[in-house]
Amino acid sequence: MTVQNAKKRVFVAGHRGMVGSAICRELAKRSDIELVLRSRTELDLTSQQAVADFFAIESIDQVYLAAAKVGGIHANNTYPADFIYENLMMQCNIINGAHLGGVQQLLFLGSSCIYPKLADQPMTEAALLTGTLEATNEPYAIAKIAGIKLCESYNRQFGRDYRSVMPTNLYGENDNFHPENSHVIPALMRRFHEAKLRGDSEVVVWGSGTPMREFLHVDDMAAASIHVMELADGVYQANTEPMLSHINVGTGLDCTIRELAETMAKVVGFAGEVVFDATKPDGTPRKLMDVSRLANLGWHYTHSLTAGLTLTYQWFLEHQDDFRK
Repeated sequence: MTVQNAKKRVFVAGHRGMVGSAICRELAKRSDIELVLRSRTELDLTSQQAVADFFAIESIDQVYLAAAKVGGIHANNTYPADFIYENLMMQCNIINGAHLGGVQQLLFLGSSCIYPKLADQPMTEAALLTGTLEATNEPYAIAKIAGIKLCESYNRQFGRDYRSVMPTNLYGENDNFHPENSHVIPALMRRFHEAKLRGDSEVVVWGSGTPMREFLHVDDMAAASIHVMELADGVYQANTEPMLSHINVGTGLDCTIRELAETMAKVVGFAGEVVFDATKPDGTPRKLMDVSRLANLGWHYTHSLTAGLTLTYQWFLEHQDDFRK
C-alpha cells in the first residue's frame, strides 16, 4: 500500500458511549478511515503511562475525545471527587499523549454545563467564564472547561489543531435508560413505555412542565463532530478565537417539558393522561444554545424531535431486555 492510499487512523476515545458509538457508526461508513478502538480493560485512560504508550505505538492521525464519566444530578452530588478527578485525568492524558505522539488533529467533546447558571439565553460561546456555575455539576463542568483550555493551550504553544465542541442535551441509541440515573428523555421514555404495558391511566411528570429544554439526536451530534473536525484550518480559525475556540452544537430550538412529555406519549403510544406534579422542582427555567457559530460553518441538524424520539424508541424496543434488572 502506498502512502497516498493509506487509511487515516482515527482513535475514538469512549467508543462504547452514546456519542462515541455514534461517531464510530458514521466513520465506519468511510473507506478512508481505519478506526482504532480500545475498551476500558484494554486501555485505562486515567493512566498517564498507558495512554502515552498507546500513542507512541499506534501512529494515530486523529483523535475524537468522547470519553467521560457522566451522570445525573444525584451521581454528581454523591461523587463530585470522582467526576472532577477522572474527567481531568482522561483529558490530560489523551490531549498530552496525542501531542507527544505527534497527533495534529483532535476534537474534544464537552457539555453545555460549562456555561454559568444564569447565562443569558440563548447561551453564546462568549458566556464561558462569565459567571457562577450550577452547583450540582460544578466539578464536572470545571473538568470540561479545563479540556477546552488544554486544547487551546496546546494550539497556542505547539501549533496543534485541537478543537472543541459543546453539545446541548443529547439522546438516542445507546443512551442510559436506568430508572433512577438517566436523563429526562430516556427516563420519560421508559416510564411511558412501562405505563403503557401496565395499562396505567396516567403518568406523573415532575415539575410544572413549563421549563424549556433543547434536545439533539446523537446521530446529529456525531455528524456535527465530524464536520467540525474536517473543517479547513483557515475556515475554523476565521470563525473562532484562539482563547474562545469552542463551538456550540444544538438545534437552536427548544420546547417545554410539557411538550416533550406529550410528544413522548404519542411516540410510545401511551393513551392515558399526562399529569404534572408542580410540587416537585423545575430546575433552570431555560437552557438553550446559540448555534449561530456552527451555522456559519455550514452545519444544521437533520432530526426533528419527533423523528429522533421515534428512532430512539425503536432502538429501545429492540434492546429493552438489556435494561431489565
